[in-house]
Amino acid sequence: MDETFDIAVIGAGMAGASLAAELAPHARVLLAEAEPQPGYHATGRSAAFWEECYGGPEVVPLTLASGPWLREHGFLTLRGALYIGRTEDAAALDAFMDRFASSGASLDRLDRAGIDRHIPGLRPDWTEAVWEQACADIDVAALHAHYLKQARRSGVELRCSAPLTGAEREGDGWRLDLGRGGEARAAILVNAGGAWVDTIAGLAGAPPLGIAPLRRTVAQLRTDPVPSADLPLVLDINGQFYFKPENGRLWLSPHDETPSAPCDAAPEELDLALAIHRFEQVVDWRVTAVERKWAGLRSFAPDRLPVYGYDKRLPGFFWFAGQGGFGIQTAPAAARLGAQLLLELPRDAMTEKLDASLYAPDRFG
Repeated sequence: MDETFDIAVIGAGMAGASLAAELAPHARVLLAEAEPQPGYHATGRSAAFWEECYGGPEVVPLTLASGPWLREHGFLTLRGALYIGRTEDAAALDAFMDRFASSGASLDRLDRAGIDRHIPGLRPDWTEAVWEQACADIDVAALHAHYLKQARRSGVELRCSAPLTGAEREGDGWRLDLGRGGEARAAILVNAGGAWVDTIAGLAGAPPLGIAPLRRTVAQLRTDPVPSADLPLVLDINGQFYFKPENGRLWLSPHDETPSAPCDAAPEELDLALAIHRFEQVVDWRVTAVERKWAGLRSFAPDRLPVYGYDKRLPGFFWFAGQGGFGIQTAPAAARLGAQLLLELPRDAMTEKLDASLYAPDRFG
């Protein structure tokens, strides 16, 4: 199989699928996925939520630009989020409020009485909090399926079990070896390979940007009491845990960021034990069972901002990478902006206020 495309997107997780869907009305697009099905790694293992402050002030514009689209299409369910801390963390919570004061995020400071209205059984030393009312759950599977369906309807060719094993410049384009997926030619090569983006860059001859995969662990627990459906997302201001309800169960993470090689990530027992220990210091609930556990890789550039744009050192090579844990909540605006940058399309209402220079790959020199 050796066909010619305008654009080949490597990676069919949320990043690649959303970008391919945005590109498809304007170009002939190949979407190549190494696994037998799209979204096997980070996308399929996300405990995703739309949380205005996640990723920092420079990511907030992407999140806020994506919110109306996600709500309009029914992918968000309002939950609310609480960043909590002990008395000695009051200054950290005040600094958090100050950091996001001009970002557009809507935040309120709560005292212990305000916290008690949201979290039953909270231990006495947790006295400080910041409330983010707009936080919502994201239906990740439905959002990913939407983009894949939109891409197919617009003519995108999806090849699974098609890992990029070689990429060579040929004239003004690329000749790509996709393993069992055959060969293909494309004018533009898009690197949307998640944890593998620096590896893909190396295959194409582009210097890596230092995008590092970090392991994140999540467990599904049975607890006594059963978490109420309206329990908010609860996050430690010091980044030691977060938890949220999920269909009568509790999803809990130690908020770990363990460096990892690109791989099929698996949870470590120590991380799970640490998560439960930290949870038991927060509420007087009892963990009755660990029903399942999983881990995924979240990939970050050195400055922890996403990377969208052409590599100026290598013609026809476009980065769409480094989206960490915020890639799903920013997918609509990121994909729209990515397509506009790649095809030199005009900005629209979703992207007009975004500063693309913040995310350009040439910021690394």
